[in-house]
Amino acid sequence: MELTLYTRNYNTSDTIQNFMDFYYSLQMKYLASDLLKKGLSPKQISDAVATAVKIASSSDIDTKMHFRPVYSAINQEIIRDCKLSQLGYGLVLMNANPNVSTVGNFQVNILGEFLKTRSYSI
Repeated sequence: MELTLYTRNYNTSDTIQNFMDFYYSLQMKYLASDLLKKGLSPKQISDAVATAVKIASSSDIDTKMHFRPVYSAINQEIIRDCKLSQLGYGLVLMNANPNVSTVGNFQVNILGEFLKTRSYSI
């Protein structure tokens, strides 16, 4: 569930930004908490999201388009979560703990696809 705050007076630039945030949010089909089911711990997910956001920022990627802090309910508990675009989800997986088989498999698959597009091999 997302929280939305309403005010009586709207600034035009705020209204446009709110619309853009809503639009970007529609493109975010993943939740960081989905990775709990893949075997990652909350700390590992949190660290991976933080690293992914840093990578996006340093690569001049607009983080608002790929990462959105939200709250989720899991097992009757409210937790801090993050909505992710496909790119955001991929960046989180690339930077998660490689000791988790899902993460390792993802990283190997990405590298395999990368090498297929190059004229050299390892």
